[in-house]
Amino acid sequence: MSAPQKIGKRSLLIASATLLITSVTTLTAPAALAAPKPSGSPTATATPPAHMSMVGGERLGRPGTQVNLASGVPVLPKDLTARSWIVSDAESGEVLAAHNAHWRLPPASTLKMLFADTVLPRFPRSETYKVAPADLAGVGAGSSVVGIEANRTYSVQDLWLGVFLRSGNDAVHVLSAMNGGVGATVQDMQAHADQLQALDTSVVSPDGYDAPGQVSSAYDLSLFARSGLQKKDFREYCSTVRAKFPSGTTQTGKGKAVTEYKDIQNTNRLLSGDTDVPVYQGIAGVKNGNTTNAGATFTGVAERGGKVLLVTVMNPAKAEHNEVYKETAKLFDWGFQAAGKVQPVGSLVPPKNAVTASPSTSASASASASAGASASTTPGTPPGAAGAEPVASAAVQGGHRGAGTAAAIAGGLLVLLAGAAFLVNRRWPLPDLLHRRNRP
Repeated sequence: MSAPQKIGKRSLLIASATLLITSVTTLTAPAALAAPKPSGSPTATATPPAHMSMVGGERLGRPGTQVNLASGVPVLPKDLTARSWIVSDAESGEVLAAHNAHWRLPPASTLKMLFADTVLPRFPRSETYKVAPADLAGVGAGSSVVGIEANRTYSVQDLWLGVFLRSGNDAVHVLSAMNGGVGATVQDMQAHADQLQALDTSVVSPDGYDAPGQVSSAYDLSLFARSGLQKKDFREYCSTVRAKFPSGTTQTGKGKAVTEYKDIQNTNRLLSGDTDVPVYQGIAGVKNGNTTNAGATFTGVAERGGKVLLVTVMNPAKAEHNEVYKETAKLFDWGFQAAGKVQPVGSLVPPKNAVTASPSTSASASASASAGASASTTPGTPPGAAGAEPVASAAVQGGHRGAGTAAAIAGGLLVLLAGAAFLVNRRWPLPDLLHRRNRP
Protein backbone atom coordinates (compact mmCIF):
# COMPACT_ATOMS: atom_id res chain seq x y z
CA MET A 1 0.00 0.00 0.00
CA SER A 2 1.37 3.43 -0.91
CA ALA A 3 2.23 6.06 1.71
CA PRO A 4 -0.64 8.39 0.60
CA GLN A 5 -3.14 5.56 1.07
CA LYS A 6 -1.76 4.89 4.54
CA ILE A 7 -1.99 8.56 5.45
CA GLY A 8 -5.58 8.57 4.18
CA LYS A 9 -6.51 5.68 6.45
CA ARG A 10 -4.80 7.36 9.37
CA SER A 11 -6.72 10.57 8.66
CA LEU A 12 -9.99 8.66 8.82
CA LEU A 13 -9.01 7.19 12.16
CA ILE A 14 -8.07 10.58 13.53
CA ALA A 15 -11.39 11.99 12.34
CA SER A 16 -13.14 9.23 14.26
CA ALA A 17 -11.04 9.99 17.32
CA THR A 18 -11.97 13.65 17.04
CA LEU A 19 -15.66 12.77 17.12
CA LEU A 20 -15.14 10.47 20.07
CA ILE A 21 -13.22 12.99 22.09
CA THR A 22 -16.17 15.37 22.10
CA SER A 23 -18.05 12.84 24.21
CA VAL A 24 -15.35 12.64 26.86
CA THR A 25 -16.66 13.84 30.18
CA THR A 26 -13.96 15.51 32.21
CA LEU A 27 -13.58 13.59 35.45
CA THR A 28 -13.63 15.27 38.81
CA ALA A 29 -10.91 13.28 40.53
CA PRO A 30 -11.39 12.23 44.15
CA ALA A 31 -9.14 13.98 46.61
CA ALA A 32 -6.97 10.87 46.90
CA LEU A 33 -6.26 11.04 43.16
CA ALA A 34 -5.78 14.77 42.88
CA ALA A 35 -2.49 15.81 41.32
CA PRO A 36 -0.23 17.57 43.83
CA LYS A 37 0.16 21.28 43.52
CA PRO A 38 3.51 22.39 42.08
CA SER A 39 6.05 22.79 44.82
CA GLY A 40 8.61 25.53 44.88
CA SER A 41 12.20 24.62 44.11
CA PRO A 42 15.04 25.76 46.38
CA THR A 43 16.84 26.91 43.22
CA ALA A 44 13.85 28.57 41.58
CA THR A 45 15.85 31.71 40.78
CA ALA A 46 18.76 29.85 39.21
CA THR A 47 19.66 30.49 35.59
CA PRO A 48 20.68 27.82 33.09
CA PRO A 49 24.39 27.19 32.52
CA ALA A 50 25.99 29.22 29.74
CA HIS A 51 27.22 26.00 28.15
CA MET A 52 25.36 22.70 28.18
CA SER A 53 25.64 19.38 26.38
CA MET A 54 25.42 19.57 22.60
CA VAL A 55 24.17 16.01 22.13
CA GLY A 56 21.62 16.19 19.33
CA GLY A 57 22.91 19.47 17.93
CA GLU A 58 24.90 22.59 18.82
CA ARG A 59 21.83 24.76 19.30
CA LEU A 60 20.42 22.43 21.93
CA GLY A 61 23.40 23.30 24.12
CA ARG A 62 22.57 27.00 24.14
CA PRO A 63 20.55 28.59 26.94
CA GLY A 64 17.18 30.09 26.10
CA THR A 65 14.60 29.25 23.46
CA GLN A 66 15.74 27.67 20.21
CA VAL A 67 13.33 27.71 17.28
CA ASN A 68 13.50 28.54 13.59
CA LEU A 69 10.63 30.93 13.10
CA ALA A 70 9.96 31.76 9.46
CA SER A 71 7.08 32.63 7.19
CA GLY A 72 4.23 30.19 7.75
CA VAL A 73 5.58 28.94 11.09
CA PRO A 74 3.26 29.68 14.04
CA VAL A 75 4.70 31.70 16.89
CA LEU A 76 5.40 29.90 20.13
CA PRO A 77 2.76 30.01 22.87
CA LYS A 78 2.80 32.89 25.30
CA ASP A 79 3.14 32.47 29.06
CA LEU A 80 5.49 29.48 28.99
CA THR A 81 7.16 29.57 32.40
CA ALA A 82 8.92 26.18 32.55
CA ARG A 83 12.63 26.21 33.23
CA SER A 84 13.13 23.69 30.44
CA TRP A 85 11.03 22.16 27.66
CA ILE A 86 11.37 20.39 24.33
CA VAL A 87 9.05 19.51 21.43
CA SER A 88 10.17 16.67 19.18
CA ASP A 89 8.91 14.28 16.52
CA ALA A 90 8.76 10.84 18.16
CA GLU A 91 9.32 9.04 14.86
CA SER A 92 12.00 11.03 13.03
CA GLY A 93 13.62 12.36 16.19
CA GLU A 94 13.62 15.94 14.89
CA VAL A 95 13.53 18.57 17.64
CA LEU A 96 11.07 21.25 16.50
CA ALA A 97 11.80 23.69 19.32
CA ALA A 98 13.43 23.67 22.73
CA HIS A 99 14.15 25.81 25.77
CA ASN A 100 17.22 24.95 27.86
CA ALA A 101 16.91 21.40 26.57
CA HIS A 102 20.06 20.09 28.27
CA TRP A 103 19.67 21.89 31.60
CA ARG A 104 20.36 19.23 34.24
CA LEU A 105 17.45 19.43 36.69
CA PRO A 106 15.80 17.12 39.26
CA PRO A 107 13.45 14.85 37.26
CA ALA A 108 10.96 13.67 39.93
CA SER A 109 8.89 10.65 38.85
CA THR A 110 9.49 11.18 35.14
CA LEU A 111 12.68 9.23 35.89
CA LYS A 112 10.39 6.21 36.26
CA MET A 113 10.33 6.11 32.44
CA LEU A 114 14.02 5.12 32.55
CA PHE A 115 13.28 2.67 35.35
CA ALA A 116 10.53 1.02 33.31
CA ASP A 117 12.53 1.01 30.08
CA THR A 118 15.36 -0.72 31.95
CA VAL A 119 13.52 -3.25 34.14
CA LEU A 120 10.17 -3.93 32.44
CA PRO A 121 11.54 -6.43 29.85
CA ARG A 122 13.08 -8.61 32.57
CA PHE A 123 9.95 -10.09 34.13
CA PRO A 124 6.83 -11.51 32.44
CA ARG A 125 3.67 -9.70 33.48
CA SER A 126 2.10 -12.90 34.85
CA GLU A 127 4.98 -13.63 37.26
CA THR A 128 4.04 -13.27 40.94
CA TYR A 129 6.10 -12.09 43.89
CA LYS A 130 5.53 -12.10 47.65
CA VAL A 131 6.62 -8.78 49.14
CA ALA A 132 9.03 -8.95 52.07
CA PRO A 133 9.04 -6.11 54.64
CA ALA A 134 12.62 -5.26 53.64
CA ASP A 135 11.48 -4.61 50.08
CA LEU A 136 9.59 -1.52 51.25
CA ALA A 137 12.48 -0.08 53.26
CA GLY A 138 13.84 3.22 52.02
CA VAL A 139 10.65 4.53 50.42
CA GLY A 140 10.99 8.26 51.03
CA ALA A 141 8.72 10.14 53.39
CA GLY A 142 5.80 11.68 51.52
CA SER A 143 6.34 9.43 48.51
CA SER A 144 3.47 8.67 46.19
CA VAL A 145 2.42 5.07 46.80
CA VAL A 146 -0.11 2.64 45.37
CA GLY A 147 -0.56 0.74 48.65
CA ILE A 148 1.75 -2.27 48.47
CA GLU A 149 1.54 -4.39 51.63
CA ALA A 150 4.30 -6.61 53.03
CA ASN A 151 3.66 -10.37 53.01
CA ARG A 152 1.14 -10.06 50.16
CA THR A 153 1.65 -11.55 46.70
CA TYR A 154 1.33 -9.37 43.59
CA SER A 155 1.72 -10.03 39.90
CA VAL A 156 4.30 -8.12 37.92
CA GLN A 157 1.41 -6.55 36.04
CA ASP A 158 -0.06 -5.29 39.34
CA LEU A 159 3.25 -3.69 40.22
CA TRP A 160 3.67 -1.94 36.86
CA LEU A 161 0.14 -0.59 37.01
CA GLY A 162 1.08 0.85 40.40
CA VAL A 163 4.17 2.46 38.88
CA PHE A 164 2.51 4.00 35.83
CA LEU A 165 -0.92 4.94 37.15
CA ARG A 166 -0.18 5.96 40.73
CA SER A 167 3.56 6.67 40.40
CA GLY A 168 3.98 4.27 43.32
CA ASN A 169 7.44 4.42 44.82
CA ASP A 170 6.51 1.34 46.84
CA ALA A 171 5.92 -0.59 43.61
CA VAL A 172 9.26 0.67 42.25
CA HIS A 173 11.08 -0.60 45.33
CA VAL A 174 9.44 -4.03 45.08
CA LEU A 175 10.37 -4.36 41.41
CA SER A 176 13.88 -3.19 42.28
CA ALA A 177 14.08 -5.94 44.92
CA MET A 178 13.11 -8.45 42.24
CA ASN A 179 15.87 -6.99 40.06
CA GLY A 180 18.61 -7.55 42.64
CA GLY A 181 18.03 -4.56 44.90
CA VAL A 182 17.93 -0.78 44.69
CA GLY A 183 21.69 -0.44 44.24
CA ALA A 184 21.84 -2.89 41.37
CA THR A 185 18.82 -1.29 39.73
CA VAL A 186 20.36 2.18 39.94
CA GLN A 187 23.49 0.83 38.24
CA ASP A 188 21.40 -0.83 35.54
CA MET A 189 19.46 2.39 34.95
CA GLN A 190 22.63 4.46 34.68
CA ALA A 191 24.13 2.00 32.22
CA HIS A 192 20.95 2.09 30.13
CA ALA A 193 20.88 5.89 30.20
CA ASP A 194 24.45 5.92 28.93
CA GLN A 195 23.52 3.46 26.17
CA LEU A 196 20.69 5.79 25.13
CA GLN A 197 23.21 8.69 25.07
CA ALA A 198 21.26 10.40 27.85
CA LEU A 199 24.41 11.98 29.20
CA ASP A 200 22.68 14.63 31.34
CA THR A 201 21.26 11.95 33.61
CA SER A 202 22.71 10.89 36.95
CA VAL A 203 20.65 8.21 38.71
CA VAL A 204 20.66 8.02 42.51
CA SER A 205 17.24 6.48 43.26
CA PRO A 206 15.15 4.32 40.93
CA ASP A 207 11.89 6.16 41.67
CA GLY A 208 12.98 9.75 41.00
CA TYR A 209 12.57 10.79 44.64
CA ASP A 210 14.66 13.84 45.50
CA ALA A 211 18.26 12.85 46.16
CA PRO A 212 21.51 14.87 46.09
CA GLY A 213 23.04 14.68 42.63
CA GLN A 214 20.03 13.10 40.94
CA VAL A 215 19.40 15.03 37.71
CA SER A 216 18.21 14.61 34.16
CA SER A 217 17.09 16.97 31.40
CA ALA A 218 14.12 17.55 29.13
CA TYR A 219 16.23 16.14 26.30
CA ASP A 220 17.08 12.93 28.19
CA LEU A 221 13.52 12.40 29.43
CA SER A 222 12.38 12.53 25.81
CA LEU A 223 14.97 9.87 24.95
CA PHE A 224 13.63 7.64 27.73
CA ALA A 225 10.05 8.05 26.53
CA ARG A 226 10.97 7.38 22.91
CA SER A 227 12.85 4.23 23.85
CA GLY A 228 10.16 2.99 26.22
CA LEU A 229 7.39 3.49 23.66
CA GLN A 230 8.99 0.81 21.52
CA LYS A 231 7.91 -1.73 24.12
CA LYS A 232 4.35 -3.02 23.89
CA ASP A 233 3.83 -3.36 27.64
CA PHE A 234 5.28 0.11 28.24
CA ARG A 235 2.81 1.60 25.75
CA GLU A 236 -0.12 -0.22 27.30
CA TYR A 237 0.70 0.71 30.88
CA CYS A 238 1.44 4.37 30.20
CA SER A 239 -1.80 4.82 28.20
CA THR A 240 -4.07 3.06 30.71
CA VAL A 241 -6.55 5.45 32.32
CA ARG A 242 -7.79 3.24 35.15
CA ALA A 243 -7.35 -0.26 36.49
CA LYS A 244 -8.07 -2.58 39.41
CA PHE A 245 -5.41 -3.07 42.09
CA PRO A 246 -5.36 -5.74 44.84
CA SER A 247 -6.34 -4.17 48.16
CA GLY A 248 -7.19 -7.03 50.52
CA THR A 249 -8.56 -10.51 51.02
CA THR A 250 -11.91 -11.72 52.28
CA GLN A 251 -13.15 -15.19 53.21
CA THR A 252 -16.18 -16.67 51.48
CA GLY A 253 -18.76 -18.75 53.30
CA LYS A 254 -16.83 -21.87 52.30
CA GLY A 255 -13.61 -20.47 53.74
CA LYS A 256 -12.07 -19.67 50.35
CA ALA A 257 -9.90 -16.57 50.19
CA VAL A 258 -11.05 -14.01 47.64
CA THR A 259 -8.93 -11.05 46.58
CA GLU A 260 -10.51 -7.62 46.83
CA TYR A 261 -9.62 -4.80 44.46
CA LYS A 262 -9.68 -1.02 44.47
CA ASP A 263 -9.89 1.34 41.52
CA ILE A 264 -6.78 3.28 40.64
CA GLN A 265 -6.64 6.11 38.10
CA ASN A 266 -3.77 7.54 36.10
CA THR A 267 -2.45 10.80 37.55
CA ASN A 268 -1.48 12.01 34.07
CA ARG A 269 -4.14 14.73 33.78
CA LEU A 270 -3.90 15.05 30.00
CA LEU A 271 -4.92 11.38 29.88
CA SER A 272 -7.49 11.18 32.69
CA GLY A 273 -8.69 14.80 32.84
CA ASP A 274 -9.27 17.09 35.82
CA THR A 275 -11.55 19.97 36.75
CA ASP A 276 -9.31 22.51 35.01
CA VAL A 277 -7.60 20.27 32.43
CA PRO A 278 -9.57 18.41 29.74
CA VAL A 279 -8.38 15.16 28.23
CA TYR A 280 -5.98 16.15 25.47
CA GLN A 281 -7.05 15.03 22.00
CA GLY A 282 -4.57 12.44 20.80
CA ILE A 283 -2.79 11.82 24.12
CA ALA A 284 -1.37 8.31 24.62
CA GLY A 285 0.93 8.58 27.72
CA VAL A 286 3.67 8.99 29.13
CA LYS A 287 4.66 10.02 32.74
CA ASN A 288 4.30 12.87 35.23
CA GLY A 289 6.17 13.78 38.41
CA ASN A 290 6.27 16.29 41.25
CA THR A 291 8.71 16.74 44.13
CA THR A 292 9.93 19.63 46.25
CA ASN A 293 13.21 20.02 44.37
CA ALA A 294 11.94 19.21 40.89
CA GLY A 295 8.64 21.03 40.95
CA ALA A 296 6.21 19.56 38.41
CA THR A 297 7.63 17.59 35.49
CA PHE A 298 5.94 15.79 32.60
CA THR A 299 6.65 13.96 29.37
CA GLY A 300 3.74 13.24 27.05
CA VAL A 301 3.24 11.59 23.66
CA ALA A 302 0.33 12.46 21.39
CA GLU A 303 -0.73 11.77 17.80
CA ARG A 304 -2.70 14.03 15.52
CA GLY A 305 -2.93 14.42 11.77
CA GLY A 306 -0.42 11.67 11.11
CA LYS A 307 2.24 13.20 13.40
CA VAL A 308 3.45 11.68 16.66
CA LEU A 309 5.02 14.25 18.98
CA LEU A 310 6.83 14.12 22.31
CA VAL A 311 6.73 17.08 24.68
CA THR A 312 8.69 17.33 27.92
CA VAL A 313 8.14 20.19 30.39
CA MET A 314 10.17 20.70 33.58
CA ASN A 315 9.31 22.92 36.54
CA PRO A 316 6.92 25.70 35.47
CA ALA A 317 7.44 28.85 37.54
CA LYS A 318 3.75 29.71 37.44
CA ALA A 319 2.23 28.31 40.63
CA GLU A 320 -1.13 27.39 39.17
CA HIS A 321 -2.91 24.07 39.59
CA ASN A 322 -1.96 21.62 36.81
CA GLU A 323 0.27 24.24 35.17
CA VAL A 324 2.68 21.61 33.83
CA TYR A 325 -0.17 20.02 31.85
CA LYS A 326 -1.45 23.37 30.60
CA GLU A 327 1.98 24.35 29.26
CA THR A 328 2.43 20.88 27.75
CA ALA A 329 -0.92 21.17 25.94
CA LYS A 330 0.10 24.57 24.53
CA LEU A 331 3.36 23.11 23.23
CA PHE A 332 1.56 20.12 21.70
CA ASP A 333 -0.85 22.48 19.93
CA TRP A 334 2.07 24.50 18.60
CA GLY A 335 3.97 21.37 17.53
CA PHE A 336 1.08 19.96 15.54
CA GLN A 337 0.59 23.32 13.80
CA ALA A 338 4.32 23.72 13.13
CA ALA A 339 5.11 20.15 12.05
CA GLY A 340 6.15 20.07 8.41
CA LYS A 341 6.68 23.84 8.38
CA VAL A 342 9.42 24.53 10.92
CA GLN A 343 13.04 23.59 10.37
CA PRO A 344 14.35 21.47 13.27
CA VAL A 345 16.94 22.84 15.70
CA GLY A 346 18.40 19.44 16.54
CA SER A 347 17.50 15.80 16.91
CA LEU A 348 16.91 13.04 19.44
CA VAL A 349 19.92 10.79 18.97
CA PRO A 350 19.55 7.01 18.59
CA PRO A 351 21.06 4.61 21.14
CA LYS A 352 24.68 3.62 20.72
CA ASN A 353 23.67 0.15 19.56
CA ALA A 354 20.97 1.27 17.14
CA VAL A 355 21.00 -0.40 13.74
CA THR A 356 19.42 1.38 10.80
CA ALA A 357 17.29 -0.92 8.67
CA SER A 358 17.06 -0.63 4.91
CA PRO A 359 13.69 0.09 3.24
CA SER A 360 13.48 -3.55 2.10
CA THR A 361 14.12 -4.74 5.65
CA SER A 362 11.46 -2.34 6.85
CA ALA A 363 8.86 -3.70 4.45
CA SER A 364 9.69 -7.29 5.40
CA ALA A 365 9.52 -6.56 9.13
CA SER A 366 6.25 -4.69 8.71
CA ALA A 367 4.63 -7.55 6.81
CA SER A 368 5.85 -10.10 9.36
CA ALA A 369 4.61 -8.03 12.30
CA SER A 370 1.24 -7.40 10.71
CA ALA A 371 0.73 -11.10 10.02
CA GLY A 372 1.45 -12.06 13.62
CA ALA A 373 -0.42 -9.25 15.35
CA SER A 374 -3.57 -9.63 17.41
CA ALA A 375 -5.81 -7.48 19.58
CA SER A 376 -4.24 -6.32 22.83
CA THR A 377 -5.40 -8.30 25.82
CA THR A 378 -4.04 -9.08 29.24
CA PRO A 379 -3.13 -12.79 29.27
CA GLY A 380 -4.57 -14.77 32.13
CA THR A 381 -6.55 -11.90 33.64
CA PRO A 382 -10.19 -12.68 34.40
CA PRO A 383 -12.82 -9.98 33.91
CA GLY A 384 -12.99 -7.61 36.84
CA ALA A 385 -9.68 -8.79 38.28
CA ALA A 386 -6.39 -6.96 38.61
CA GLY A 387 -5.87 -6.33 34.92
CA ALA A 388 -5.95 -2.92 33.37
CA GLU A 389 -8.91 -1.61 31.46
CA PRO A 390 -7.72 -2.55 27.95
CA VAL A 391 -6.63 0.51 26.06
CA ALA A 392 -7.66 -0.99 22.75
CA SER A 393 -11.26 -1.78 23.69
CA ALA A 394 -11.80 0.29 26.85
CA ALA A 395 -15.11 -1.05 28.05
CA VAL A 396 -17.20 1.72 29.55
CA GLN A 397 -18.69 0.83 32.89
CA GLY A 398 -20.99 2.56 35.39
CA GLY A 399 -20.45 6.28 35.12
CA HIS A 400 -16.84 6.26 33.92
CA ARG A 401 -17.46 7.01 30.26
CA GLY A 402 -14.89 9.81 30.12
CA ALA A 403 -11.96 7.63 31.12
CA GLY A 404 -13.19 4.75 28.97
CA THR A 405 -13.48 6.89 25.87
CA ALA A 406 -10.07 8.44 26.47
CA ALA A 407 -8.56 4.99 26.83
CA ALA A 408 -10.25 3.81 23.65
CA ILE A 409 -8.84 6.78 21.76
CA ALA A 410 -5.41 6.14 23.22
CA GLY A 411 -5.61 2.57 21.94
CA GLY A 412 -6.52 3.74 18.45
CA LEU A 413 -3.72 6.27 18.46
CA LEU A 414 -1.19 3.65 19.40
CA VAL A 415 -2.29 1.74 16.31
CA LEU A 416 -1.23 4.80 14.37
CA LEU A 417 2.07 4.85 16.21
CA ALA A 418 2.54 1.28 15.01
CA GLY A 419 1.59 1.97 11.42
CA ALA A 420 3.59 5.14 10.97
CA ALA A 421 6.91 4.53 12.64
CA PHE A 422 8.75 2.65 9.92
CA LEU A 423 7.56 4.92 7.13
CA VAL A 424 9.02 8.02 8.73
CA ASN A 425 12.00 6.96 10.78
CA ARG A 426 14.92 5.63 8.78
CA ARG A 427 17.73 6.50 11.19
CA TRP A 428 16.36 4.55 14.14
CA PRO A 429 13.66 2.01 13.28
CA LEU A 430 11.05 1.37 15.95
CA PRO A 431 10.52 -2.37 15.47
CA ASP A 432 8.25 -3.04 18.43
CA LEU A 433 5.78 -0.41 17.25
CA LEU A 434 5.17 -2.56 14.19
CA HIS A 435 3.22 -5.06 16.28
CA ARG A 436 -0.17 -3.66 15.37
CA ARG A 437 -3.35 -4.07 17.31
CA ASN A 438 -6.51 -4.93 15.42
CA ARG A 439 -7.93 -1.79 13.95
CA PRO A 440 -11.33 -0.77 15.42
